[in-house]
Amino acid sequence: MTNSNLDQSVADELLAMEKFRIDDKSHDFPMMGSRISIKLESSDHEEKFVLDVSRGMRNRFKASFQNRGRQTVVLARLDLGGSPHRNPDGKKIESPHLHLYKEGFGDRWAYPVPPEHFNALSDLFRSLKDFMEYCKIVKPPTIRRGLFT
Repeated sequence: MTNSNLDQSVADELLAMEKFRIDDKSHDFPMMGSRISIKLESSDHEEKFVLDVSRGMRNRFKASFQNRGRQTVVLARLDLGGSPHRNPDGKKIESPHLHLYKEGFGDRWAYPVPPEHFNALSDLFRSLKDFMEYCKIVKPPTIRRGLFT
C-alpha cells in the first residue's frame, strides 16, 4: 500500500531518522520466494518503522529491501536482480535501482543506485547491510546469512 499524501519534508525526516530494532530476536535471511518483516522504532519510541526483506522465486539474485514508515509509507526500496522500472515521466531506470518516496507519487519513482552507498550489489547480504545503513538503521536487527545469500 502506498500513501502519497505525506509531505515530502516529513518523508525525508522519517528516512533520515535513526531507527532501532525493538527486540533481540534473530532472523534468517529469507530463502528464495520468501520474505521477512521486522519492526523498528525511533529512539523516542514515537515513530514506528518496518524493514521488509524479500527474495524472488526463480532468480536467486532477485531481492527487495524496503523501509516503511508509519506502517504503510514506503520511504525507500532497493530492488536487485529484477526488471527495469519505468518512472511516471516515462524514463526507464535499469535494475538495480532505488525507489524513494516522492510526494504525490509514493514509491513509484526509481533512481540509479548511488555507488557511494552501495558498492557490493552482487552480494545480497552486504547490500542489505548497506541498505540498513542508508536508511539510518543504527541498531539493526540480527539477520543470519543463509547458505545461498
